[in-house]
Amino acid sequence: MTSFDAGAPCWADVTVPDLEAGKRFYGELFGWTFEAGAEEFGHYTPALKDGKNVAALAPARDGAPAAWNLYLATADVEDLAERIGKAGGKVTAGPLAIADAGTVLVSTDPGGASFGAWQPGSRDGFELKGAPGSFFWPEIYTRDKAAVDPFYEGVFGYEGQQVSEGEFDFKLWSLPGAPYPVAARLQMGSYIPSEVPAHALVYFSVEDTDATVAKVRELGGDVSREPSDSPFGRSALVSDDQGARFAVMGPVKDAG
Repeated sequence: MTSFDAGAPCWADVTVPDLEAGKRFYGELFGWTFEAGAEEFGHYTPALKDGKNVAALAPARDGAPAAWNLYLATADVEDLAERIGKAGGKVTAGPLAIADAGTVLVSTDPGGASFGAWQPGSRDGFELKGAPGSFFWPEIYTRDKAAVDPFYEGVFGYEGQQVSEGEFDFKLWSLPGAPYPVAARLQMGSYIPSEVPAHALVYFSVEDTDATVAKVRELGGDVSREPSDSPFGRSALVSDDQGARFAVMGPVKDAG
């Protein structure tokens, strides 16, 4: 995959207090290998699957907790930053040019979930997506859908499809004219502990969800939702051994 429409998920990285521990965990879980992280870029460490860029690891700074971060593609990061502010979001970092690789910004939506945006230079983003051991899907977990839905639909042009309401309030988002949705929004209900903040949940494709969950436990991670079936595949919510939350699903149906 070499190019991304504006608003499409194009990259994900995880900040971890212990970079070497993160490399061990994800290397064993997903079969990732790693490029050397350059000191000039804060030891930002690209992760590879079958020699293709699939994610990155970065040292957490100033005691920040471990967390996965989602990035959406944009052709004009300066314009996007302005639109985010006008729509009720907040740019918290950037726009910042990363040598010739591209320009990044980090922001929060009106519900408090953090997400990034990437204007590509020499690096577009994912080189592999949807295959086992790679990213394939994001969901925005929020407690304020009334503010969050119009934010993403206005800023990124998403077309929404309400799938379910009530206690499990779930909505799919698609880019105009696209055959597949690119993301989803979940209104967090009472089944999610109140201390869980709004966040972007990153899903990874795996060959066998149950085997992956067993491996997460073996590596010292945690499981917050046991494997369960859905129309899209069998999924589970987990966290790594440093506390970064993510999800796995497999085999993935209609990865797109």
